[in-house]
Amino acid sequence: MSGTNKRKRVLIVGVGGLGSPAAIALGRSGEVELGLADGDSVELSNLHRQLLHDMHGLGGSKVESAAAELARLTGTRPATLHDEPIGAGNATLLGDYDFVIDATDGADTKFFLNDAAVRLGVALCSAGVVGFTGQLLTVLPGASACLRCVFPEAPAAEEPSCRAAGILGPAAGMIGALAALEAIKFATGSGTLAADRLLHFDFRSARFGEIAVARRDDCITCGARAGQASEREERI
Repeated sequence: MSGTNKRKRVLIVGVGGLGSPAAIALGRSGEVELGLADGDSVELSNLHRQLLHDMHGLGGSKVESAAAELARLTGTRPATLHDEPIGAGNATLLGDYDFVIDATDGADTKFFLNDAAVRLGVALCSAGVVGFTGQLLTVLPGASACLRCVFPEAPAAEEPSCRAAGILGPAAGMIGALAALEAIKFATGSGTLAADRLLHFDFRSARFGEIAVARRDDCITCGARAGQASEREERI
């Protein structure tokens, strides 16, 4: 599928249950220049679902572990590694990329990445899995709804988190692969992106659907109230 044009730069934020399958798919595709960002270390509890890590990497950097395994699987290491969490102090690095895959598992981080990507004009695929459910939304700044258009406020603290509800390895694998597909479609200009459509997956009942969404004028990230989003970013 690759042509003569320069390959798009894709950053995967989080190389765990979602980021691992996304990285494998993108690394094998040869369609993009890949970057990885994650400040965590490999833990034993990760290994049942995070495909890029094994016992040899325990206690070490997740991005280094992932890069080594990708090199083994694909013959090529990711172009850039960011061995740190993405926060207010370094969010501008998103601007070095054409497309960002949010494969993190915290609501606050997801909203922060959404806000930063929109502000920097970088396309983003926000993917998530909790228990038996998954969702995916691609954001095209200035052209489609962002995550805050769909969810104006982050979920309440009492709602189930990924850590509390658990994540099924196959469910994370499927959503991660779909996020990689969004990046490939963006990079190659082929297919239809999941923009202005929130894709929803119920793996327990094997039902898949979508909800049409649209940009909101009152969105604090991409609407008339956009300036208010920066106040929230300082807390990440």
